[in-house]
Amino acid sequence: MVLQPLRAGDPKRIGGFRLDGRLGQGAMGVVYLGYRSTRPVAVIGQAPVPRQRAKWLRKHATVRRHVHPVLRSAPAEMAPDLERCMYCGDNQGTDIDHFEPIRENPLRTFDGSNHLLACSLCNSHLKRDVFPLADDGTPLLIDPSSEDPAAHLHLSLATGVYVDLTDRGKETVNVFRPNRGILVRGRRRAYRVTPLLLRDWRNAVDKGDLEDAADCAAAIWEQPTADVVHAMFHQALAPGAKDIFMDDSEALTLLRDHAVRAALLPGL
Repeated sequence: MVLQPLRAGDPKRIGGFRLDGRLGQGAMGVVYLGYRSTRPVAVIGQAPVPRQRAKWLRKHATVRRHVHPVLRSAPAEMAPDLERCMYCGDNQGTDIDHFEPIRENPLRTFDGSNHLLACSLCNSHLKRDVFPLADDGTPLLIDPSSEDPAAHLHLSLATGVYVDLTDRGKETVNVFRPNRGILVRGRRRAYRVTPLLLRDWRNAVDKGDLEDAADCAAAIWEQPTADVVHAMFHQALAPGAKDIFMDDSEALTLLRDHAVRAALLPGL
């Protein structure tokens, strides 16, 4: 985020804060970089507006549950399948979550890399402003937009339960409760359905029916709990994969097939 100098007419102070520059401007006013002593904070300057304009702003301003389309578009592109929550992968992503809460770092309020698409349950009821830190100050929550959760969490495909592998995995499980019954059941169903869709995709490709193959691929990735699909492809190459997929060797063969992986895992 680039700090811009104060403009003519901008206040020098708001409340007890000395203003050092502009961070940005939105529907609710200008956001300034302010200081009280040596601590930087984001200070919003409320501009006076006519009554009708104020009413329009209250209706259209960007808030967590009524997200402006422009602000929402970038996190939506990162979200799994049909714009689902980037934390649980099950519910529709309706909110913009600040991964690092504004309370912890107000300078990242308008930082796009700090915006994640989340459902209201994960955002407003589970995570809220919870942001555990390690002793060295690094976050103990997994950022699904920038790192592979498999390094910190292992998904048992047979049970649908996540097992933490690291401290970050443990804190993520504690905060987001991914082993809630409804999520576990959804993952177990996805584990049963995905091999069927893989076979349908393979058959469609062999027949040259590219439209049907595209539909199968979309069904694979657009189903809820698409994290199961990622885990299946990942664990198919892991030591002990034959034991993991001992009840469905055909699925293991498909998951290991180079053509399947190249088509369904582009860029990976």
